Amino acid sequence: MRGRGVPAAALLLMVGLVACSGGAASPHPTATSTRPYGDVGTPPPADAEGGGTIDADPARLPTTRGAALDLIRRVIADPESFGPGVVRRSPYDSGPDAWPVLGADCVWRQEKPAPSVLATLTRSFEVPAAGGKGPLRLAAVVTVHRTREDARWEMAESMEETMRCPTQQLRPGELIGSMVSGSLMRGESNQNNAEDSLMEYGEYRSTAFGGPHPYLWHQSQSLQFTVAVTGKGAKGWSAGDIGDFTTPAQAAMELRLESAVEKQG
Repeated sequence: MRGRGVPAAALLLMVGLVACSGGAASPHPTATSTRPYGDVGTPPPADAEGGGTIDADPARLPTTRGAALDLIRRVIADPESFGPGVVRRSPYDSGPDAWPVLGADCVWRQEKPAPSVLATLTRSFEVPAAGGKGPLRLAAVVTVHRTREDARWEMAESMEETMRCPTQQLRPGELIGSMVSGSLMRGESNQNNAEDSLMEYGEYRSTAFGGPHPYLWHQSQSLQFTVAVTGKGAKGWSAGDIGDFTTPAQAAMELRLESAVEKQG
């Protein structure tokens, strides 16, 4: 199985990391020190980085909502993708009409997907509390855009969000902050799994589980697709522990995506 270009444990050693102190940051992380293309909010040119990491068959790229949802369900992580002890949370699937939007008040809300989105799906998981540890909350997201440029816009907007809102609320009673972020284009620091990869560590606080606890978010983009994983810690969990779950899930989705759309033979 193809692995991630940068192990989770090595994130803090990456060239181009940036510390964003004070407040919280977006679940769609930003990388302000190593911009993969142009100014914040500006997507790369259409031919940036050549054809990406996947030699896709155009006939296998979805062009309808139904085809996009079918591909998502073949690609998105399941509990086994994360590793032993991970189970489904309820609700398991977000539904294909839920799209997170960061408001002017720096609060995340679920809205209808943008016109550029063919389909998107979020799945929720956890490692239940046991042995003196709190519940570790995990999630996986796959989004299919209409075009590769649309997917790159999503990555660019992810970079902009933390700069615009250094403190953000995931939902009532949940905040993330004190983020360390990094961005790697294909070929940088052995990142060869995607055209663009964003990673972020930080702190998670909630009224239910206290904190601060470690927080991790990783999203990658290839062609018209983005895939992401999130880990929200609790008592007894380290950042390395969370990375041990999210790393294989992210790699599994990237591999499944490649298998789903690459040329045959």
